[in-house]
Amino acid sequence: MQLSDRITGTFIAALGAVAAYAGSLLPPVPGQQVGPNVFPLVVGIGLVICGALIALGIGHTFEEEAEAAVADLAPPESPAARHPLYGLRALLPPALLFFYYFAVESLGFIATAAIVALALSRALGAGWRIAVPLALIAPPLLHLAFFKLLRVPLPAGLLPMPW
Repeated sequence: MQLSDRITGTFIAALGAVAAYAGSLLPPVPGQQVGPNVFPLVVGIGLVICGALIALGIGHTFEEEAEAAVADLAPPESPAARHPLYGLRALLPPALLFFYYFAVESLGFIATAAIVALALSRALGAGWRIAVPLALIAPPLLHLAFFKLLRVPLPAGLLPMPW
């Protein structure tokens, strides 16, 4: 079943409006300029703008041109794509979320995020030369952003960070 861009864009815009409204209802944190209401408000406004652009069909001609160009350059289907279990790749993100939920307290954020990043990048087709550096660099950067910028404590586990 395919939905038209007008229906999909309207739904995304409505979802963004609800997120922005709900975010605006969150109370501010005393003494801080940026509170918990800012993130849902920004995301909601972004969703409204993107949904409106989709519903109005802006950029649709670029999409058709890009699809035609990709069809000309597309490599032949890989043998792995014909495997009967190939479709189960769609279950990897929720499975990794469950893994993160149950493993983060014992392993810590860095080790758990590294495993998740490695598994996702490999499942999305990245080679080992990209997946391993991503799994080694991204978790400490995310930890730094959450710990220093957002002041969200993350479980230390096996590899505590020096900050």
